[in-house]
Amino acid sequence: MKILIVTDAWHPQVNGVVRTLGQVTQEATQFGVPVEVLSPAEFRTVPMPSYPEIRLALTGPGAMERRLDAIQPNAIHIATEGPLGHAMRRVCIRRALPFTTSFHTRFPDYVAERVTLAPKWSGDLTWAWLRRFHSQSAAVLAATPTLVSELEGRGFRNVKLWQRGVDAALFHPERKSLAAEFVNLPRPIFLTVGRIAVEKNLEEFLKLDLPGTKLVVGDGPARAQLAKAYPDAVFAGARHGVELADIYAAADVFVFPSRTDTFGLVLLEALASGVPVAAFPAAAPRDVIGGAPVGRLDENLKQACLGALELDRAACRDFARGLTWEATARTFVKHVTEATQKPRRRRDRGAAAA
Repeated sequence: MKILIVTDAWHPQVNGVVRTLGQVTQEATQFGVPVEVLSPAEFRTVPMPSYPEIRLALTGPGAMERRLDAIQPNAIHIATEGPLGHAMRRVCIRRALPFTTSFHTRFPDYVAERVTLAPKWSGDLTWAWLRRFHSQSAAVLAATPTLVSELEGRGFRNVKLWQRGVDAALFHPERKSLAAEFVNLPRPIFLTVGRIAVEKNLEEFLKLDLPGTKLVVGDGPARAQLAKAYPDAVFAGARHGVELADIYAAADVFVFPSRTDTFGLVLLEALASGVPVAAFPAAAPRDVIGGAPVGRLDENLKQACLGALELDRAACRDFARGLTWEATARTFVKHVTEATQKPRRRRDRGAAAA
């Protein structure tokens, strides 16, 4: 069994999609299922408008045909709805090859933040586009039960739960003594990690009147504007690997102000580091935390932050340790393998060209 993952999101991008696909590729290969990744690195690219750090591949079905013939995969997973995803989708439809897809990003919410059209109209249009893209998938993989239910309610078919994991060896409470640069900041340290962009709702965190230090780790198009507007916060830039793990463990509370994320791997990284979570009661933190005493979810984000200070750090660590990337990879392989047993139904020529 050889699996091909087609993704418009890949290194050097830093986000949850890239991290998930990278970890799954690594874990699946280790337990004997080779995975190849077809990414923008193999094509000429142009910068994405408003996100120049994201490169969009310039390609078409012909290039996909040639790569598909060269790789000869047993299963195909289309991870993103970008240029590569669309090109491979057209090839699979034309050849009547079964394929799976995954739903990582709530594009309708992101579009609503950026366009001047009526939010309902722009949201309905974007959901229709996404529904069409995934309509021929043998299985649409989604990260949480709430997202599975929402997609089903919006007319998506064959939606399957695909949980996420965390590297509990890297993200560990005992690392905090190594992060000297941040350990000595005024306490408590309220940390947030992720892309600094409008859809992450960071301003709701930055405007809070909190004791101690607000520490922001990450980069993105809104960083300069927010750093200027909130000079009391510490903007540390993008950090990775051991350095990022050190920062997590130095924090007292992890703040997750996003209302639109489909999961939020940073939640698990914080919990594995023994850091309790403060968040709005949005779908992602509700699904990740559930009823466990490892976070405070409140429409009053300040109260959530202060309440999280009282939570047991050992309980946070214990909660996250049971969520492994190996389990994530095995679930992925199971869904994709089962999809290969479902021959794709041929459609008429007009539909196949869609």
